[in-house]
Amino acid sequence: MEQLRFFADLGLLFLAALIGGLAAHQLRQPLIVGYLVSGVLISPFTPGPSLSDPEGFRTFAEIGVVLLMFAIGVEFSPRDLFRAGKAAAYGAPVGILLTILLTVPLGLLLGWSLGQGLLIGAIISVASTMVLFKFLLERGELHSAHGRVIVGITLAQDLAVVALTILIPALSQGEAADRLVLLVRSLLLAAAILAPLLWLSRRAVPALLDRVARQRDMELFLLVAMAIAVGTAALTARLGLSLALGAFLGGLVLSESDFAHETLARVLPMRDIFVAVFFVSIGTLIRPSSLLSKWPAVFALVGLVVLGKFAVSAGVVRLLRYPWPTAIMAGLALTQIGEFSYVLAGVGREHGLLTPSLYDAILATSAVTIVLNAFIFRRTPRWIARAVRAAAPAVLPAGAPQDEQVLICGFGRVGQAVANALEHFGIPYTAVDIDPRAVREARGRNAHGVFGDASNETILHHAGASRARMAAVALPGADAARRCLVTLRRLRPDLPILVRAQDPMDRERLLEAGATEVIQPETEAGLTMIRHSLDHLGVDHAEGRHYLDQIRQYWSGAGAGAPP
Repeated sequence: MEQLRFFADLGLLFLAALIGGLAAHQLRQPLIVGYLVSGVLISPFTPGPSLSDPEGFRTFAEIGVVLLMFAIGVEFSPRDLFRAGKAAAYGAPVGILLTILLTVPLGLLLGWSLGQGLLIGAIISVASTMVLFKFLLERGELHSAHGRVIVGITLAQDLAVVALTILIPALSQGEAADRLVLLVRSLLLAAAILAPLLWLSRRAVPALLDRVARQRDMELFLLVAMAIAVGTAALTARLGLSLALGAFLGGLVLSESDFAHETLARVLPMRDIFVAVFFVSIGTLIRPSSLLSKWPAVFALVGLVVLGKFAVSAGVVRLLRYPWPTAIMAGLALTQIGEFSYVLAGVGREHGLLTPSLYDAILATSAVTIVLNAFIFRRTPRWIARAVRAAAPAVLPAGAPQDEQVLICGFGRVGQAVANALEHFGIPYTAVDIDPRAVREARGRNAHGVFGDASNETILHHAGASRARMAAVALPGADAARRCLVTLRRLRPDLPILVRAQDPMDRERLLEAGATEVIQPETEAGLTMIRHSLDHLGVDHAEGRHYLDQIRQYWSGAGAGAPP
């Protein structure tokens, strides 16, 4: 009976996530908002169908946090922070500190303790990386000057979240001496864990992943990635630190390896499922009645996030000598709080720093500010957008694939033959392959090489499909070639794509999937043999070419057989 109730609850939860996600998508709002609202609607505190045991899904929510932090660790790159420069180094910490300083006096007016004011200030100082990345991608501004500032600040804020998960437990201790002891202990523990993990990230893990990748079995690859994510999270939790910290460190182990993008591509679908469960389950904990009683706190927090964070963020970016348009765009972008605020709020709730009503107020503030941010940031005044474009045109990050490159999917014998020709004529290319040796071969030729499944959108995006001049799909299997073709066509409807096909029967399927041209090696070999045979037998050159044109057309349309 308990099992049946659990699966009924699970079905209701996924149905609510689907409906909420679809509604948010139709309204052009972040999916997070849809998940939260759908969670409120199926909570025990609202009329209608509800989960019999919302707390029973807490484990699923924890898995969502682990995968979310692991993915951020994999995506995190010190080089991105260095490129952002002073925006990341000074903008993020100063912005967090000023936001906390604004929140503490407001909290004292609302009757919060000093510890609660410090915690809530830290919670609302962190913007949603996931939401902002999506907004910038939609606007084509991810690599613009203000895009780089925003990304740099949010990446540094993500790093700050890791530190805050260590510091928050110290706020719950009664005496100042106890807080100091706990803080020092937590920092020493984190350093003791981080040091061997960084050594592993340089030595043992890349060698292990290389060994697994050579098997070309992505199930094993995913298992290794998940073992690292869950194992490091369990280790830090066992040592008295947070799961989130361990998951982030596990991702960090992989972030600088050649396998980071394939790991991310494999983990993202699982992360998205569990993150949906995470946000819906958070929505089920919100008590609408407590929100009504705590409306002054919600109103004050929304005002602080929208107005206070705009003033702080824009002011800090401007003080760092960025142009006013860039500062205003950064300020507008950072006027929200998101997924990591939930992580920090959860840590504070576990340690007794947040009352249920304050926790509900923070969750409501997040949903409201994300909706407002989507409205404000997507509808930036035109004069600001024009000034931004004039002051700072878009730039590509260092080390990115070049414009006008050719994308070679599959770097075996055929792919390398195409590469030889491109190198002869000085045409740049990027090679994508699931074999790490093939990727190293491409890099040995001074080309851009990407390890991963060429049918995965994340991998193709990293390889520069959005800027490619042409794609050559030289994957050995027809099914793999078709999956790659479909993904490429979804990313770039206008891209010329040449595809290799061994079996003549696959030609029509590949053309229907969007191939510009399908190359059949056996057909080309047969035509070459016919041409040489006719030349040796003295057949008139023009007649021979006419015959070859006819037979090529026949073979391409109907498969091998006698020509009509």
